[in-house]
Amino acid sequence: MTAKIKTIDFGAPDQFGAHVFRVEIPAAKTELVRIIEDYGYRGLEGGIPRDEERVVLPRFVWSGIADVARREFNDRLKAAKIPTGRWHSGTNLVDRLLGKELCVLAWAAETGTADQIAVICGKWAALRPEERWWLFSVTVAEAGLPGDAQRGWRRALFFALSDGEKPPEQRRRRRPTETDLFSLPLFEADR
Repeated sequence: MTAKIKTIDFGAPDQFGAHVFRVEIPAAKTELVRIIEDYGYRGLEGGIPRDEERVVLPRFVWSGIADVARREFNDRLKAAKIPTGRWHSGTNLVDRLLGKELCVLAWAAETGTADQIAVICGKWAALRPEERWWLFSVTVAEAGLPGDAQRGWRRALFFALSDGEKPPEQRRRRRPTETDLFSLPLFEADR
């Protein structure tokens, strides 16, 4: 029988040396919010830094994305029977995979206006987690530091997720079923 891992904030393991993301939210409403990838034990080995700052956001951008991220993450944490979290001043720890998803949202929104941020949040919420992880991987490979805001995949994320005049209607994500693959005409026996 495996022991249940204790978590804090947004699903981050409450153990020293875990690979997590830190969201630094200053108490002053005019200061910048920082999202930092903390490599835990892997840091400082084999050329890996201890941590890397991924994005720095103006407070109005953070305010525009924080609630959507909190709701999405808490829905997933509830489904996994893990305690939910809330954003607070100071250091917020985020599970490694959720942190990658948060970076994708932050990178897409970092240069947006209030109207664009609403559209970005709606389109980000419509993506599946594995799609967000892939977007993180390709973006961080070439433009994963705070100074890379208008480069490569960072720029592409903004254009891809901000395209449109209004957020998409609330739609449910299509969940694959076991029969999806076999309902294609290719597999019909009486063709």
